[in-house]
Amino acid sequence: MLSMTKIKKDELITRMVKFLREIGLEVLLEQHRSDSFLPGLCLKKGALSIDPDKLNYPGDILHEAGHLATMPSSIRRSMDGNLPDSDLHRSGEMMAIAWSYAACLHLGIPVDVVFHEDGYKGGAASIKTAFEQGSYIGLPMLQYHEMAYDNKNAILLNAEPFPVMHNWLCPKVGD
Repeated sequence: MLSMTKIKKDELITRMVKFLREIGLEVLLEQHRSDSFLPGLCLKKGALSIDPDKLNYPGDILHEAGHLATMPSSIRRSMDGNLPDSDLHRSGEMMAIAWSYAACLHLGIPVDVVFHEDGYKGGAASIKTAFEQGSYIGLPMLQYHEMAYDNKNAILLNAEPFPVMHNWLCPKVGD
């Protein structure tokens, strides 16, 4: 695993964008004319729009991509701008946290890139600690969407348990 100080912002962005496109997410690299919820990132009709010049934390790319990846395709296509406060998107927040953790490990990126000090309303360190101790926030919903499995179900399915992802995109068409 590389240390965060050895990975440059541009290198992280390039690696993440390549991965997201490989798994089937649409990623747009473009200038943003207005502010968004997170500097340099916005959801745009089911795609992730990134303005590298405005982006403060490259790890936020994986978190926002997790919001798209964990939704059924029919919902993903309609995700645009700020997400409404709903049960669907609150559970999506939990899944995006778990998904982005798994993506960091998959890409060999330090989890501090996603769980940076200014993220998660000051709770990033607690979330990181929980994950390091095997308490995976969001895993039950990833499992419901057939994207990853806890230890018990992984054994039953003869599959690798989380943080291995069996589907990077939600395989459900609609819910």
